[in-house]
Amino acid sequence: MVATPEKLQDHLPLLDAGSNRVAVLLMGYGEVESYEDFANYNEQALNLLTAKFAPVPTWIYPPLARLLAIFDRHEWGHTHHDFISPHNAIFEKQRAGIEHELQHRWGESVRVFKAFNFCAPFLPKQVLAEIKSQGFDKLLIYPLLVVDSIFTSGIAVEQVNKALAEMSAGSEHWVKGMRYIPSFYNQPAYIDLMAKQVEEAISSKLADKYLPSQIGIVLMNHGCPHKAKGFTSGIDESQALYELVRERLIHRYPLISVGWLNHDTPLIEWTQPSAEQAASNLADLGAQAVVMMPIGFATENHETLLDVEHIIHALQRRRPDVTYLQMPCVNERPDFLQMAAEWAVPHIEALLSQEAVSVKVQTALPAAHSHDHHNGHGHHHHHDGHGHHHDGHHHH
Repeated sequence: MVATPEKLQDHLPLLDAGSNRVAVLLMGYGEVESYEDFANYNEQALNLLTAKFAPVPTWIYPPLARLLAIFDRHEWGHTHHDFISPHNAIFEKQRAGIEHELQHRWGESVRVFKAFNFCAPFLPKQVLAEIKSQGFDKLLIYPLLVVDSIFTSGIAVEQVNKALAEMSAGSEHWVKGMRYIPSFYNQPAYIDLMAKQVEEAISSKLADKYLPSQIGIVLMNHGCPHKAKGFTSGIDESQALYELVRERLIHRYPLISVGWLNHDTPLIEWTQPSAEQAASNLADLGAQAVVMMPIGFATENHETLLDVEHIIHALQRRRPDVTYLQMPCVNERPDFLQMAAEWAVPHIEALLSQEAVSVKVQTALPAAHSHDHHNGHGHHHHHDGHGHHHDGHHHH
């Protein structure tokens, strides 16, 4: 008798295992951990990022990537004793921590996977194949690394779309439900945490040595190009994030500036002031100590570690009288992982409660075209000579 309910139990989850499970796809850049991979990493980064804003022909990418790898090799190898970025390890801790929080609530029916835009074996297509093979059919796309995420996540979505297009065997897409978290630039919990980190650092390291008006704060954002061929570039979100954090601090610490971590590429106009310029400006206004706080990055990476370190060295040479304090990103702080999990909750709930929707592969457009030609009162905007396929193939 006892065996029967157990047997029944065994079969139940299988019936609808896919529809009541959600795979959370946490996305970051990933960073190469061996020098051999630099050229390849750079080429992919140039293809996905630079192509959106640089007036550069694509044949230049492979040689340019190799050239950049040589510079990187010099910068990270000789200057930093073969520096290996801790980014991937931190991102894994963030993944595990967010999964831990979500599994408190949902157990195994929610899993968190990490994908790196540029680093095998965690490229989006590799990870999506794994998610599919584990029987998930609902997906929450969650870019985590860069808070301006609108531009960077555009890349994440681009890669996910490409992978899904390659994977669509059969007549139906395997994904039956999908949600997306574009950015958390305006989340009060994150804004409060940024301000709290600055306040804690000031009170433990600077408050007994300087007056509040002599403590400058550079809130560092992910640099953005001004013209990105019409792509939304994340400037608005980053700017809003800066204003919100600044508001929390300005009454106590009057010297605050945004500082953009730009990649100073030729021909491209970047957000101003750069972090270096910002710190220098605050020193001109009488700051005797400057806190360099990354607010636009959730995970430590080459930019927040090495670039900021270079900036501080350059500033120290010019203004040796000023104290510079380099702050960490939120990384795997438990309070951050809790809030990051919290932001996913409403989307996971929505996915779990919604009906699975079957999307037929590639039938939509050609069908619409053929109806229009026959029913006499078709939507004439289909006949503008371009069709809806701006890729040069008119699938008639």
